[in-house]
Amino acid sequence: MELFLSICLGIGLSASTGFRVFVPALLANIACMNGWITPTESFAWLATWQAFFVLLAATVVEIAAYYIPFVDNLLDTIAGPLSVVAGTLLTTSFVEIDNPVLQWSLGLLVGGSTAGVVQAGTSLLRLGSSKFTAGLGNPVVSTAENVLSFGLSGIAIFLPIIALVSVLMLLWWLFRRVSRLRKKQSPVS
Repeated sequence: MELFLSICLGIGLSASTGFRVFVPALLANIACMNGWITPTESFAWLATWQAFFVLLAATVVEIAAYYIPFVDNLLDTIAGPLSVVAGTLLTTSFVEIDNPVLQWSLGLLVGGSTAGVVQAGTSLLRLGSSKFTAGLGNPVVSTAENVLSFGLSGIAIFLPIIALVSVLMLLWWLFRRVSRLRKKQSPVS
């Protein structure tokens, strides 16, 4: 059961990195420092003050940058690979498996892929917002992403099974949206 809960925690935090790369790590750091969750031994640094200050600074810069027109689209390009890395690290840091190859593989397959799919979905949403509102709607998208990142991270920390269900619903919704867009864009025969 402990392994399942740690995987749920990792998936929830990883999905959150698809919205904002540093918010889930910052909230995980705060939770670790307060003893609410415990990282594996090799990720004990996650519960340090040094990590807190670095993650806090990175979070503030990231959130602020998403409110600058056109910089937000540039950040999406960079955030794609970074969210996969962050999702992998966050999942790996809480899943305690004695075999490091299995631990990192699980982190990449579960955490990295979840983060990547969510990030791809948010990038498409921002692209659509830029196209249809000339970028004027992007602050609304950024605010929603911030709320979702903070909210889903908090749910993952305190209610990991609910986070798993929420992520599965989010992935289902993203899949349906992309499928609808593809149908609309396919030429009529």
